[in-house]
Parts: sequence; structure tokens; C-alpha cells
Amino acid sequence: MEQNMLRKKRSLKYTYIDCAIIIGLFVLLAVLENIMMPTHIFFTVVKKGAIYALLAVSMNLLNGFTGLFSLGQAGFMLIGAYTYAIFTIPLEMRESVYMYYDGGIINFTLPVVVAVILAGIMAAAFAFLIGWPVLRLKSDYLAIATLGFAEIIRAIFQWDKLGVITNGANLLRRYPKFTSALVPCAVAALCIAIILLLINSSYGRAFKAIRDDEIAAEAMGINLFRHKQMSFMTSSFFAGIGGALLAMFQTTVQANAFKSAMTYEILLIVVIGGIGSVSGSVLASFLYIAASEWWLRFLDSPMVLDNGFQVPLLRVGFRKVVFSVVIMIIVLFYSRGLMGDKELRTENVVNGFRKSKKKLREWISDRRKKNREVAE
Repeated sequence: MEQNMLRKKRSLKYTYIDCAIIIGLFVLLAVLENIMMPTHIFFTVVKKGAIYALLAVSMNLLNGFTGLFSLGQAGFMLIGAYTYAIFTIPLEMRESVYMYYDGGIINFTLPVVVAVILAGIMAAAFAFLIGWPVLRLKSDYLAIATLGFAEIIRAIFQWDKLGVITNGANLLRRYPKFTSALVPCAVAALCIAIILLLINSSYGRAFKAIRDDEIAAEAMGINLFRHKQMSFMTSSFFAGIGGALLAMFQTTVQANAFKSAMTYEILLIVVIGGIGSVSGSVLASFLYIAASEWWLRFLDSPMVLDNGFQVPLLRVGFRKVVFSVVIMIIVLFYSRGLMGDKELRTENVVNGFRKSKKKLREWISDRRKKNREVAE
């Protein structure tokens, strides 16, 4: 009993430390926004990295923790982005945005927070509707069905008959955007915290049981379809919120941008970070965006040395080649991703350091013992 109490107190202490570190990072970001140019690419990486972190974690909830191979993320992001944009365009701007559809049929505007939540609800509602037929499929069949849903949704939102709502194939614009990087980071942190609470609850344990063995989970009394649908709707809800944040980041919305390649990009982040690791998805998101949008940018520009020699291969598009090679190396040498199924927590880091320290002491002790035996 005393050991359990001590373990809980220690875990609570490290939780406070984790929260303090996160708050410290937000304070540091606020300070950097006041001393650096707001147009610096660092803030672009932070904004997009936070959005992709939320999208990757929401996908990991479904693919990594529940074991459902879904490829419909881009479709739910599209629903969230369009929902937010449609309901936040100011009334005086609707005539210029819906110029081909007489201002559209929506004649009211919702507050930003309400529209973001509504974006998630709409995505979850679509997930509920398509979940009835597709969640009875497994493995590759489920992936193909959800991928088809995403492509169908993209085509429907560009349909002229729905132009009075979606503006057809035209851009949606002039809706509220965020300027501070703190906004997407705060929203993403809150949503990821909610997902973590769900994963560590009894529902999360049921998700993991379904992932490990559906037959055994059903034998234990877990309703497979109900829990799969819950996971699917939850993942879609946060994908919809991520889509709304992405709409604010990009300043315009068009259905043609939400192609299947966007889903593959998020899936790649999940695989790089580690399937079944929330912190791995977050870490991989920022590394992926930083490498693709910032660190490797110089590879797209021709370089001429002082002696007139032009460095070969450096030209537009070479960055993507190098980036692909880097990803291949990571996947080859880290087959389970950067974090595997582990979480990056202060408690885990401290315990890992203690174990390493203990192993080092044992190794030194063994070496000394062997040296004494040789000397004798």
C-alpha cells in the first residue's frame, strides 16, 4: 500500500514538472514573438507544426491505439476547414466571396470559437454516418473505403449545385485568421491533452485491447463496433478542428488542396514518430515541418563559390530528393519510429537515466573485478 502511494506521489510530481515545462515553452514562444520578426520562418514552422501535431495524434488514436487502418483524414480535415470558413465569413464580405452564387445562402456569422467546435462536430457527424458501413471492414479494405470517402467528399464540395454553400470550385477567403503562433499551439495542446486523457481512460484501454486482439477483447465483454465507432468519431472530431486551424493558417480554402497526398503526409509523420506514441507524433510533426519547410531550403537555390565554381545538383526540387532520402534512412534504421510506443515524459527520461547509470556502474564493477582476477 505504501509503495503504491509513493508511486502515485512520484508520478504526480513528474506530471507537475511536465506541465511546468509546457508552460515554460509557451512563455518562451511569447517572448520570441516580441523580439523576432513575425514573418520569420520559425513561426511558420511552429504554427504548421502544431497543426500537424494535432492531426498526427488524432490519426494515431485511430491507427496506433485502436488498430484501424484509416486513410480518410484529408476528407475530415476538408469538412472542418469548410465548416469554419463558411460560418465565419463576415456578412459584408459574402457578396465578394460568393460572387458567382449571389452571396450564398448562409446569412449569419458565428464566433470563431463556436465555428472551430462546429468544424469538429461536423467531421464527427460524417464519421458517424460512414462508420456504420465501413467499420465492419478490416485492414486494407477499411483503408480503401475511407480513402474513397475522402475523394468523394472532395468532389462533392466542388460540385456547382452546392456552390451556394461551398462556393463550388472557387476559393473561400476573408474569414478570421490567427496571427500569433500561440493560438494554434494552445488549441493543439488542449486537444492533445484531451486525447491523452481518453487514451489513459477505460475507453483507451478498450481501444488497445481491440488493437491487440479483437477476439480476446470481445470475449472480455468489449463491444467492438461501439468502441471502434467512438475512436473513429473522436479521431475525426479532432481532424476537423485541425482542418479549421489549417484553414486559418493558409488564409484560403479550396477542396482541391485536400488530396490523398495530405493523408499520406500525416501517416508518414505518425510512422516516423512511432505508431502508438503521442509524444512521438508531436516530435515528428515539428521535425518534419522544420526539415521540409526550413532546414533544407538552401538545397533549392543554386550556389556559386568564390572561385566561380557552381555546386552541382543544387536547384529547385533537389530539397525534396534529399528530404525523401532522409525519411528513407529514418524508416530503415528506426523501424518502429523515433519513439516506438514509448512516451517522452520527464519520469521516463529520469528512469532511463537511472537505469543507464546503474548499468554503467555494473559494467565498471565487472571490469574492476576482471582486472583484479588478471592481476592475481
